[in-house]
Amino acid sequence: MAMNHIQFQHGLSMPEFFQRFGSESQCAAALEAARWPHGFCCPCCGKTAHCVLRGGSCKVFQCNACRHQTSLIAGTVFQGTKLPLTVWFLAIYLISQAKTGLSALALKRHLGVDRRPGSRPKTGVRDRRSEKDRGQV
Repeated sequence: MAMNHIQFQHGLSMPEFFQRFGSESQCAAALEAARWPHGFCCPCCGKTAHCVLRGGSCKVFQCNACRHQTSLIAGTVFQGTKLPLTVWFLAIYLISQAKTGLSALALKRHLGVDRRPGSRPKTGVRDRRSEKDRGQV
């Protein structure tokens, strides 16, 4: 019987996950690298020259050409949330590692948050997956 390469692909262990994404700054840096792999690019005019207005957990970038401001999480599944990026990244990790799926209640228990905010990462990830499957992303 042939080996299923999808089933045996190398994953990320829990210690490796926490080493890479254990702090808010690590998650923000990973999100910035994923969102703008070649550096910041203004969503309005496409220029790359910018300045950072706030250096906290949610950076705000301002384009030097058109003065448009955008935050690191604007236009992403993280937009409008009060949950830290570390909780979101852990939720995405747990959902992606669960073979048979993960209920909102189980996710709430793992993350240590209320059910309503705890279900937001699950629905956000599920919606993005379905958009990706339809080719909208």
